[in-house]
Parts: sequence; C-alpha cells; structure tokens
Amino acid sequence: MTTYGIKTVLHPVSDLAKAKPVYAALLGIEPQTDSPYYVGFDAGGQHIGLVPDGGPQGMTSPVAYWHVPDIEATLTAMTAAGAAVKEAAHEVGGGRLVATVTDPDGNVLGLIQDH
Repeated sequence: MTTYGIKTVLHPVSDLAKAKPVYAALLGIEPQTDSPYYVGFDAGGQHIGLVPDGGPQGMTSPVAYWHVPDIEATLTAMTAAGAAVKEAAHEVGGGRLVATVTDPDGNVLGLIQDH
C-alpha cells in the first residue's frame, strides 16, 4: 500500500468572510471554490480548504489529508495498527471519498480517495 502524499489541508475558521482574504493574500490567488460552507484554494499542487466552524466533522484544528489509492484498505491497515476511525469513509461529491482516523495520541489524520 502506498500514498500519494498530503495534498489537502483543511482549516476550521470561525469567520469565513474574514479568513478568506487572509488565505488569498498568503497564496496569491483567489479561491477556486467559494460557498457559504466551504472555500477552497488550489495552489502549487496543494488544496487548502476553509471550513466554517469546523464543519459537520467538528474540526478544532487543521487536518492534513493523505491521498490514497484505496481508502478502505488504508482504513483496515491503520486500524489494525492501532488507529481509531473518527469519521468512516463517505462520498463528498464527484466520486471523492473521505475519512478520518485518530492515532494513539488523538491526532486526527485525514484520508482522501479520488475516483
């Protein structure tokens, strides 16, 4: 099993309207996705997402998402190694599957599988 690396990092923000120009200034681009529930920037092969109030997953800190070829196999291997599933794999649109696990110290690790 292999990963394609960390390509997505989501940041919970308390005020999307205030956070959006800060990230636009940092990245030097305007967002490619801009909605009331998610703002996403694609910069240099990285996707940076802003999630108001931590979104439905209740994020309290940024979460790095590892892109993997088989999310279920990765979840199985990680739980066998001691991780705990926080958010089971589910589709978020366009055939993309996401999930989160916690490591033994409670750190949240995100997983993404694109079809």
